[in-house]
Amino acid sequence: MKLFGRPLSASATASTFDVGGVLMDRPFKIRRLGHFGLTFRHLDEAVRFYADLLGFWVSEQCDVAELAPTLVKPMLKAVKDRTIYMLRHNSDHHTLILVGKTINDIGERTIRGRNPVKGVTTNQITWQVGSLAEVVNGSAYFTDRGCRVLNTGRDMPGSNWHCYLEDPDRHTIEIYYGIEQVGWDGRSKPVALYDRGFSKAPKLPQMGEWQEIDNALREGVDLAAGFRAEDSRPTPYDVDGIAMARPFKITRIGPVALFVEDVSRALQFYIETMGFLETERRTHQGEEMVFLRNNTEHHSLVLIPIGLRKHLGLSDQTTLAWFGLQMASYRQLRAAISFLREHGVRVVDDLNPGLHPGIDRAAWAFDPDGHCLLLYWSMEQIGWDGKPRPTDEPAAPAWPDNVEETSASYRGEVFLGPHA
Repeated sequence: MKLFGRPLSASATASTFDVGGVLMDRPFKIRRLGHFGLTFRHLDEAVRFYADLLGFWVSEQCDVAELAPTLVKPMLKAVKDRTIYMLRHNSDHHTLILVGKTINDIGERTIRGRNPVKGVTTNQITWQVGSLAEVVNGSAYFTDRGCRVLNTGRDMPGSNWHCYLEDPDRHTIEIYYGIEQVGWDGRSKPVALYDRGFSKAPKLPQMGEWQEIDNALREGVDLAAGFRAEDSRPTPYDVDGIAMARPFKITRIGPVALFVEDVSRALQFYIETMGFLETERRTHQGEEMVFLRNNTEHHSLVLIPIGLRKHLGLSDQTTLAWFGLQMASYRQLRAAISFLREHGVRVVDDLNPGLHPGIDRAAWAFDPDGHCLLLYWSMEQIGWDGKPRPTDEPAAPAWPDNVEETSASYRGEVFLGPHA
């Protein structure tokens, strides 16, 4: 028997792996979408949009030239807009990463060793697994399957152990474990703790974070020296009892919808290699969209033929169809639509329900680079039988002051806060 996810024994098939004592078809299990990255032509506008309007907190502002390998530093220092912004909506160090296009393209060529792909503006789509062993063994598994693994190691800032790879359409996919948590003081870890970053797969076992912090305290590291965003905006909105700067709170990110060249090829990768489950298929304009999940949510990933991009009226500058942002309640969803419109954001609220099965009501909002955001408040949960509920969909969604409770109301992953 071999531990840490390698094939078990003569009684088990070559494709059976021990994942925490459970026999599985691959040496990891995706639990959820953890964070997500976008590349921008208009980075300053994007930061204002996502932080000021949508309410993400900036958890880190990194001059990429300071973090890059020595040979790349001179090239990066010549770029004016070289800050990477890491933002969060919960206690994870980052759930959204904003990067300028020039810096992204340099990083693709010099660090990841590949040419940037036109239209791929998702600089990472990151899925959380349950252990460091799953990351390390996942990296070996991807290599064995002939996938292009871009990097395995540990990111700083953020402290998450990672493995990056490509999907068939050259989107960068990541599995990760152990991201830093930002607590009540709102401070990220100080730069002095970045010495535990790794640029290759680590040997197992590794020390835990508690031991890392104990070591830092003994060495006199100031744990209060980390970054904390300043925010002095007024809080005029009563959001279910909390005074806030905007009338809604984002409580979850995802699902992600991607335009792909070959749906069958993409499905093979996401189901067979990554372990996603198919929930259902929907036809739009004669083309089939596939909705996939990795937990109990109706879907966390949608694969859409790229031929539908023009029919849907979405930007031809990106292969991202849309990216979901869940609000805390139906009332807050309606308030978010009004708030964004008042601030000049384009919002579409008469979507065909067939584009978002499992989600009762939704709207599209568009960021400064034209990325489409799916705003919603509830997601159907799939039970033991693996089947979505049957629905009678209206011709177009209505937006009454309030709605009847359904089996999806306030179900799924609980938002742990803080609310503001």
